Amino acid sequence: MWSSALDRFLKGFVRQGHLSVTYPSGRVHVYRGDAPGPDISVALKDFALVRHLVLSPEMAVGEAYSDGRLTIEQDDLEGFLRLCIANVAAQGKNWTKRPMHVLRYLRRRAAQFNPATRARDNVAHHYDLSGALYDLFLEPDRQYSCAYFQRPDMTLEEAQAAKKAHIARKLLLEPGMRVLDIGCGWGGMGLTLARDYGAQVVGVTLSEEQHRMARHRAREAGLEDRVDFRLMDYRSVDGQFDRIVSVGMFEHVGVPHYEEYFDKIRRLLKEDGAALVHTIGRAKPPGTTNPWIDKYIFPGGYVPALSEMSRAVEDAGLIATDVEVWRLHYAETLRHWYDRFMENLAEARALYDEQFCRMWRYYLKASELTFRLDRQVVFQMQLARSQDAVPLTRDYLYGRN
Repeated sequence: MWSSALDRFLKGFVRQGHLSVTYPSGRVHVYRGDAPGPDISVALKDFALVRHLVLSPEMAVGEAYSDGRLTIEQDDLEGFLRLCIANVAAQGKNWTKRPMHVLRYLRRRAAQFNPATRARDNVAHHYDLSGALYDLFLEPDRQYSCAYFQRPDMTLEEAQAAKKAHIARKLLLEPGMRVLDIGCGWGGMGLTLARDYGAQVVGVTLSEEQHRMARHRAREAGLEDRVDFRLMDYRSVDGQFDRIVSVGMFEHVGVPHYEEYFDKIRRLLKEDGAALVHTIGRAKPPGTTNPWIDKYIFPGGYVPALSEMSRAVEDAGLIATDVEVWRLHYAETLRHWYDRFMENLAEARALYDEQFCRMWRYYLKASELTFRLDRQVVFQMQLARSQDAVPLTRDYLYGRN
């Protein structure tokens, strides 16, 4: 019964490329799309997987690839994910998946309810992994967010430096300004703003590992008097700031807390201040988080639509003074991360195990191809309390022609 159900699903799903599936019985079914695409062969190792693929395909594929119950000929993970993501993007939600999608959408507010204690647990799941893991694929400054490729031949180090410089220009920094960094990570942004722009920075994170390293880096750089990294929730921050920056953190806020987040920014920001929120976004209507990503990679995470962000900004009484959309920059960033991870695969296996490495490969490559093929982007939203808080043109970013 389940094999027949999966067969029917795949006949409707594969519209681009060819997919050959060897079922646990040994029978081979080939699904041919009308449009060109990858030619991929996979094998399913047990009948429980067949049932799981019918009931929850996104979860089942990620789990089965990670634990080896779904194998791809020549381990062509990129080709397989290209085929899957391109077909999802081409048809939207397949009719056989729509009831599950609707149910997840209705439940998402409860799933993303994110008080401080739950937020801390969610952050620890991902960011408190071994620091040595991140050394395998990030550049030395540990910028774990989208880089800015002003030229296609940029190295990852150059593109991450360009990202920080672009954000600093949007913040219109002057020496001595007080800056809040919400979700400061391992400290790279805060240290850069203090060292290169003369800012007085308060950085907050919920990750104990990130907090420990950020403080260590501040001591090593001799910037302890200008950078104060704190282990705390952004909702507990008090005071007033000239500038607020948040890079790669909004994805973890949770839909029920959007108004709370932007209201907090408004209350912390001086009347003539400016803020910059940098986040992954979806260039399509609101949706839900892939259940495999939610369970194994970013618990409680969600990629917002611009409409969701904009409404919360408006309700908080803030003004969107600039909105920039980065397309494909994150795909290139993730390509660099994936290649570096694969170059250091032996070291990754020594840290964890083969199943973890397959899971991490799947996460990095699926994320890259979602940016390439399924309308995922990065939003940079500049915010202010006053209409004249920032210049009226973008000349300050790019210079006059």
